Amino acid sequence: MPLEDSPANEVAPDTPGLDPHELLKVLLRVRQGDFAARMPLDLVGIPGKIADTLNEVVYLDQLLLGEVRRLRREVGREGRTHQRASLPGADGGWRECVSFLNELLGDVTRPSTEMSRVVAAVSKGDLTETMALEVEGEPLRGDYLTSARALNAMVAQLAGFASEVTRVAREVGLEGKLGGQAEVVGVSGAWKELTDSVNSMALNLTAQVRNISEVTVAVANGDLS
Repeated sequence: MPLEDSPANEVAPDTPGLDPHELLKVLLRVRQGDFAARMPLDLVGIPGKIADTLNEVVYLDQLLLGEVRRLRREVGREGRTHQRASLPGADGGWRECVSFLNELLGDVTRPSTEMSRVVAAVSKGDLTETMALEVEGEPLRGDYLTSARALNAMVAQLAGFASEVTRVAREVGLEGKLGGQAEVVGVSGAWKELTDSVNSMALNLTAQVRNISEVTVAVANGDLS
């Protein structure tokens, strides 16, 4: 039986039909990003189903926009990096869109979380933690890789500097091995200044101790000059 002749689709004479002008107006508003646009709710039959379906599509657009806006505020502004999008009742491409959005959030926030973990460890004096250069078997790329390498290099320099300062302090201060110098490979800027300052301090201490030793020996030998 043809669709227009089906009793299920017959519309009473006094029932409003689908106004193409109204439909076009709603479609134009949606195309312009106005997700508050809706078709009339008093249509029945096929016109009613068309109106209801369009309203549902626009409603999903509105929900998705609301989720993106919420995530922008909570993740981007408030730092709640574990927040994820949710679109109840979404299927097909809608569900895929939400899934991709959540995966993107995970990809973006995971390196930041790793960096925070390493920085927190450094702040507590733990210089053994470094940032992994791969996530779930996939290597970091682009800016993520650059940032991870820079962070790991910083931790390595800190560890090298701390190790050398500890060694020089032990050898000069405790073991009496005068003339010890810290050697930290590849340092520059403030790191080099710190290393040079430690070495200068060690040299000054060495010179003073040796001078005192020479005077003491001379006095012991009766040389008071």
